[in-house]
Amino acid sequence: MEFGILFTSHPHKDREPYPHQAVHARVTDEIVTADRLGFDYAWLAEHHFSTEYGIMPDVWVYAAYLAALTKRIRLGMAVVTLPLANPVRVVENANFVDILSGGRVALGLGSGYRKYEFDGFGLDFEVRRDMQDEALAIMQDLFRTAKTNRKGKYFTAVVDGDYELLPQPMQKPYPPLYLAGATDRSIGAAGKLGFGLMLSTLTPFDALAEQVAHYRANLAEARAEARTNPAFGQIDIARWVYVAESDAQAKKDSEEGLLRHLGHFFGGHQSGYLGQVSQGKDSVANALEYDTLARSTIIHGSPKTVIARIEELKAKTGLSSLMLHYPPWYGTDKAKASLELFAREVIPRLR
Repeated sequence: MEFGILFTSHPHKDREPYPHQAVHARVTDEIVTADRLGFDYAWLAEHHFSTEYGIMPDVWVYAAYLAALTKRIRLGMAVVTLPLANPVRVVENANFVDILSGGRVALGLGSGYRKYEFDGFGLDFEVRRDMQDEALAIMQDLFRTAKTNRKGKYFTAVVDGDYELLPQPMQKPYPPLYLAGATDRSIGAAGKLGFGLMLSTLTPFDALAEQVAHYRANLAEARAEARTNPAFGQIDIARWVYVAESDAQAKKDSEEGLLRHLGHFFGGHQSGYLGQVSQGKDSVANALEYDTLARSTIIHGSPKTVIARIEELKAKTGLSSLMLHYPPWYGTDKAKASLELFAREVIPRLR
């Protein structure tokens, strides 16, 4: 099993006032710490326009910067919002940063779930999945052959004849490709296209098993060329994770910050797949109480408790990689202490 950390660059508005230079200094310090501690991935999240959520508009600029500051940790995108991007530029940037980092890029893709981000770019939120389908077809052409000739409703790209996409990546045949999903459509697409699957922090353990089964059923239909993806069949599950010396200390350290984060998240800002997985009687949105979350969704507690919860998740899903996530409200010292304890007490017993 591999271990990564999802960095969403949320501002801690009480301590990191606008224009938020301190946010990026804090997150960078945590990524450098993760590299030193032996985590496998630093996953970077793209978001736009909200000072209550992520403020990382260009993951490629940041990943290129991090490539020079880190030594071994892989730099993953979780995710590039495809309808807001040009698919040709996404492939160019992935290949270029792969070169700059010495072959450390992993590319997570998604259709987006925050309508105000689409409004800001003047794009129709309701057609985002159709846009993603067109973009993925172009990108697969370019990753596999360095050429494409597609004319769609939303994206057109012609790189053909004497021309090809440059540069080419260090990783062969191309960097690992993942697709984020929580609906049957997106999870099924990930399987049929041979992409690794990224699953949400919001989905309770029991529902994750159903999603993984759906993914694997569709994975069996993937064509031979799709199976060359280095992330083929990989399952990366994001979880809120916090480790302390005891379960009681973990709750004391994290309860207020976690519920503050979730309270904002479920305040009507999410509209896409993460909004859909938050609905229903068993959803996280209807269980904003720490002890309930600790039983159904989050992985918080002592090293012993955290190890047991991850083993339970592994048994239910067969996950390949765990993506640790946490809001900014714990404070830098507590967040880094949790990462240190996880690296020292948890990773060696599970890797």
